[in-house]
Amino acid sequence: MDVLEAIKGRRSIRSFESGRDVSEKIVEGLIDAARWAPSAGNIQPWEFIVARTSEIKSKLAEAAFNQSFIEEAPVVIAVCADENRASEGYGQRGKTLYCLQDTAAATQNIHLAAHAHGLGTCWVGAFKEEEAREALKIPRGIRPVALIPLGYPSKFPSPRGKRTVHQIVHYEIFPAK
Repeated sequence: MDVLEAIKGRRSIRSFESGRDVSEKIVEGLIDAARWAPSAGNIQPWEFIVARTSEIKSKLAEAAFNQSFIEEAPVVIAVCADENRASEGYGQRGKTLYCLQDTAAATQNIHLAAHAHGLGTCWVGAFKEEEAREALKIPRGIRPVALIPLGYPSKFPSPRGKRTVHQIVHYEIFPAK
């Protein structure tokens, strides 16, 4: 699968085949794809937590405003940003912006690599950070940024509408409204 096919074919999956696990080798391959994401100053502030137990996934689903599909996925990858590491290179901007941009790029790599493997994912950003931190025993200075439920899709939604290129591109300056 080429990259444009992966970009255009990926969907947010919220329904997974029950009883079908995702191998550790595949999960490690997805995280390997994540670590190849661009990173400000090559600081690589990302950390990943792989959750497979019902107990942890249940706590994460609860933290994510009871989005039950998180618990139903065989694997959940928590993508975290090491704010301290990012701030060493770039101070406050590293802590508040660059580490989030870097982990977002790593998260997208996971989604695209998973899709190329025939897996489904969903980018979950709506969660109570402190509850996720507690469930995963994440120390201060490390910030949970995204949860990625991962598994083999049982349903594959149709593409959603996207704004056209002409609606979103501007040349030289942002137009007055």
